Amino acid sequence: MGALSDVLSRLLETYGYLVLSLSLFLEMLALPLPGELLMTYTGLIVFEGRLHWLLAVLAGGAGASLGMTASYWIGYRLGNPFFERCGARFHFGPDKFSRLSSWFARYGCKLLLIAFFIPGVRHMTGYFSGTTRLPFRKYAAFSYAGAFLWVFVFITLGKMLGPKWEQYHHELTRYLVIFGIISVAAYAAYALIKRSRARWYALAKSRVERAARRYRSLGTVRLLILGAGAAFLGCFSLMIGLVRNFLAHEFAVFDEVVLYLVGRLFGPEWLTPMTRFAALGAMPALAAAMLLTLLWIGLGSRDRLLELAFYAVVIAGGEGLEEGLRQLFRRVGPTGEWLSFPGEPTFMALTVYGFSAYLLVRHRGRPKHRVLAAAAVTVLCLLTGIGTVALRLSYPSDAAAGFVFGGMWLTLSVALLEGFRYAGAGTLRPRAESRA
Repeated sequence: MGALSDVLSRLLETYGYLVLSLSLFLEMLALPLPGELLMTYTGLIVFEGRLHWLLAVLAGGAGASLGMTASYWIGYRLGNPFFERCGARFHFGPDKFSRLSSWFARYGCKLLLIAFFIPGVRHMTGYFSGTTRLPFRKYAAFSYAGAFLWVFVFITLGKMLGPKWEQYHHELTRYLVIFGIISVAAYAAYALIKRSRARWYALAKSRVERAARRYRSLGTVRLLILGAGAAFLGCFSLMIGLVRNFLAHEFAVFDEVVLYLVGRLFGPEWLTPMTRFAALGAMPALAAAMLLTLLWIGLGSRDRLLELAFYAVVIAGGEGLEEGLRQLFRRVGPTGEWLSFPGEPTFMALTVYGFSAYLLVRHRGRPKHRVLAAAAVTVLCLLTGIGTVALRLSYPSDAAAGFVFGGMWLTLSVALLEGFRYAGAGTLRPRAESRA
């Protein structure tokens, strides 16, 4: 650790909760303090029994929340006049500032939950929220929740790492930063698609009702193609990076850290639940999901033949793709057997559950149903990955790669399905519009 970190660690050992709270308060005011390092070191002290875990989380969360409150009111009092006077000098005049303020008031508050995990971003969100006049109650609800989540994660990680704290905490911090960046990018993409969808609906309302229904349907398909295509490109980029790291043998530290943490979290008493979780990615569970989906398509789908054909292609193609990857990328697993990269259970779980859920809610699902379906798929896939890793049936990097490769195949399949649907429905649009 650097000189500043050494001083803070000694003060933390002496004064405990007060130093933790004050340090995080000052960091939220954009002072260059090593917050993550301090919190994981606090977790080590908790592991040694010199501090209480709950009191440490409360002290750290309170300090970070007070810092976010102070930065908000500083931005509220001083920020807006600055942009009005000087914003045009760096191409950020009142008009752009007003548009960005409107967007941030609508979507930005939710980013506060994950902005804490991105250095630099968390230091400015309080000032910017105050400058853009985000309502304080709304700001406080999200920023305080994000602050306590941030503190809870890092102190708990330090406690779990225990004697291996100094060996692993840098790697864990890096992974959490990457997770935060990906989460912010995903939410920004979601907000953009949602805004575009509202624009399509507004345009559709200006048409005669019959033509509007057709145009609105085609607009939804276009947005689905756009969203799936963007997600595919993101997964494809991640896939290239994962393959490069795999060939360069750069997953050793990641696998070691995650296996250590999973071992600390799930001891021998978790053997039965982990076995059941891993079974979610096995053929009996996947076959049950496929059977239910086929029944749903046959009984309630508007495009039965198209969706049945695509469903068969997606499942068979996923199996073929996974088999090809298994032959191409192989390595010895944690227990000595040969494993594939990416992991087959997570790859097939995301492919089957994800595409099945998409077809289930594509035509009849309300927004809340779609959210529930996405949450259910996420939980099922995460449980599958945790189970296989806990039982040493795959490396953590194999399970993670399974999600990325499966996400690439899933989003490509959705984009192609909607492309075929659009090509068929688009031929009817001129007739509907001519009747307008």
